[in-house]
Amino acid sequence: MKSNASSRASSNASSYDRRDLGLLLLRLGTGGVLAAHGAQKLFGWFGGHGIEGTGQFMESVGYSPGKASATAAGLAETGGGTLLALGLATPAAGAAAAGGMAGAATVHAPNGFFNQEGGFEYAATLGLAATGLAITGPGRLSLDHALGHVFDRGWMVPTALAATAAVTAVVVGARIRRLQEKEREEQAGLFDEQEALFGE
Repeated sequence: MKSNASSRASSNASSYDRRDLGLLLLRLGTGGVLAAHGAQKLFGWFGGHGIEGTGQFMESVGYSPGKASATAAGLAETGGGTLLALGLATPAAGAAAAGGMAGAATVHAPNGFFNQEGGFEYAATLGLAATGLAITGPGRLSLDHALGHVFDRGWMVPTALAATAAVTAVVVGARIRRLQEKEREEQAGLFDEQEALFGE
């Protein structure tokens, strides 16, 4: 009987270790990729375009002002990714990264799902992984665990996700309205050109 109890305890310890190791690998992979992408935007590392180039791109796809948008996206990815990899402030880190990926996904959505067609597959995958980590927690192999989960309380998860969702909705909504206004202006300009041409 003692042998069975000992076996169960050993099995439980083993499964906990596997979960913690799995969460560590997921955090390092997801957080590392996010941090690298953010560094491309903020610093121009890894072949990135830095704030200037990224800001111009942001402006072209409707996120304005471009530099501020590039800075916000870069900070969400670099900061959120680094904190996820470390397992520190996991709810806030995961929510911030997920918000950044939601903003990126809306840019790629018109191209469909798959990344090879320019779709939102990649951004969605990173965003869902970050959200999953925010909800699940970092595991025991993390700074949050070492610090007694001071920055990883249960109430922080819905709070961080809800706040990020609200901010993301405002930013994406403003982008959509900006693009719609631009399209209306272009159509009005085309109509005026045609009217002038045929009016002559």
